[in-house]
Amino acid sequence: MIVGFSALVAVLLLTFLRVPLAFSLLTVSIVAIGIDMGFDTALTMTSMTISEAVFSYELAVVPLFILMGNILSRSGISADLFRAANAWFGHVKGGLALSTMVTCAGFSAVCGSSLATAATMAKVAYPSMKKYGYSDGLAAASIAAGGTLGILIPPSIILMIYGILTQTNIGHLFIAGVIPGLLGLALYMAAIYVVALLKPHSAPRGSKTDIHEKLASLKGVWPFCLLFLLIIGGIYAKIFTATEAAGMGAGFALLIALFQKRISKDGFREIFLESAFISVMLYCVLFGAMLFAKLISFSGLGEGLLGWVQSAGLSSYGLIFAILLVFLLLGCVLDSLAIILICVPLFVPIVLANGFDLVWFGILVVVATEIALITPPIGMNVFVIKATLPNVSFPAIFKGLIPFIGVDILRLVILVLFPSITMGLVYLMQ
Repeated sequence: MIVGFSALVAVLLLTFLRVPLAFSLLTVSIVAIGIDMGFDTALTMTSMTISEAVFSYELAVVPLFILMGNILSRSGISADLFRAANAWFGHVKGGLALSTMVTCAGFSAVCGSSLATAATMAKVAYPSMKKYGYSDGLAAASIAAGGTLGILIPPSIILMIYGILTQTNIGHLFIAGVIPGLLGLALYMAAIYVVALLKPHSAPRGSKTDIHEKLASLKGVWPFCLLFLLIIGGIYAKIFTATEAAGMGAGFALLIALFQKRISKDGFREIFLESAFISVMLYCVLFGAMLFAKLISFSGLGEGLLGWVQSAGLSSYGLIFAILLVFLLLGCVLDSLAIILICVPLFVPIVLANGFDLVWFGILVVVATEIALITPPIGMNVFVIKATLPNVSFPAIFKGLIPFIGVDILRLVILVLFPSITMGLVYLMQ
C-alpha cells in the first residue's frame, strides 16, 4: 500500500510540474512496480500492457472518432451550423450566445473534443458576437462553457477513455451521456438568457430573419444530424458496436467532405497526419494509465482506501459527493484527462463495493471534469480561448463563467440525486 500511495503522490507532483502525463504515468508505474515486484516483472508487465492495448479491438474507437472530428472541423461545416442556429435564435435576447451554445452542442456531438470545439467556435462565433456589441466576458465565456459539452455529448473521447480504463461498455456510456448532455445545454442556455435579462447591454439582440432564411439555413445542418443519428441510433438499436460506429462515422464524414468538395488534397493529408499524431499521443497516455491502474490494484492501495472509507461511516450518497468533491478540487489545478487517468482507478473499487453502476458514475465523473475545464486557475478551455482570442483578459473570461459553473454544479447534484435521468435510455436499450 505504501508503494501505491507513494506512486500516486509522485504522479500528482510530476503532473503539477507540467511533466507530460504519459511520461509521468509510465515512469512512476515502472519504477514503483520494479521496487515492489522486481524490475524484470515491471518490464514484462509494461510490454504485456502495451501489447494488449495495441491489439485491443475496443481501443480502435479512439483514432476513428478523432479522424471524424478532424474532418468535420477542417471542412468548415461548423460555420454552417452556427449560421443555422443564429437564424433561429439570433433575434432573441442573448441570441448570438444562445446560437453559439447550440452550435457547440452540435459540433461536439460529432467532434468529441472540448478543446477542439472551443478553439473552432472562438474563430466562428466570437467575431459575430463582438460585431453586435456583446461583452468580452459573456462572448468568451459562452464559447468556453459550450466547449465543455464536447466531453459528454457522444461520441466523447473522455467517455471512451473511461470505458477502456474501467472495462465499461462504451456504447452504454454514449447512450447515458445524451440526456445529461442535453440537460447541460438547456441549463447553459437558461444561464445566458438570465444574464441577457439582467445585463441587456452585455447581450444585445441580433438581426431577425424571416421563415425562408431560417429554412434555407438548415441545409448546412444535415451532416451533423446524419452522423449523430448514425452513431447513436446505430448503437441504441444494436446494429453495430461503438467501435463499428466509429468506423462508420469516420467513413461517412470522409464521404460528406468529398461530396461537398470542402477539403483539398493537401487538406486531407494534414487531417490524417494530425489524427495520427493525436492518436499516438492518447495511446501513450493510455499505456501509462493502464499500467498505473495495475499498480494501484497490485499495491493494495485501492483496498486500503476502501477500508478507510468504510470505517469513516459515510452514507452511499455521501461517499459519492465526497468523491466528486475530490474531482472538483483537483479540477482547479489539473486538466480533465489527468484527473480521470489518475483518480478513476482509485475510486472504482469503492464505487463497485457500494453497489453503484459504473456507467452512472462515469457520467458523474465526466460532468465533474467538465466543470474542471472552466474553473481557475487552470481551466483548459479558458486557456484555449485566451490563445485564440489574445485581446480578451483572463479575469473577464472567468467572471463571465460564474453563471455557467453555477448551473453545472446544479446539474451535477440533480444527476446524483436522480440516477434515472442518466440511466433511463440505457435501461430502455437493454
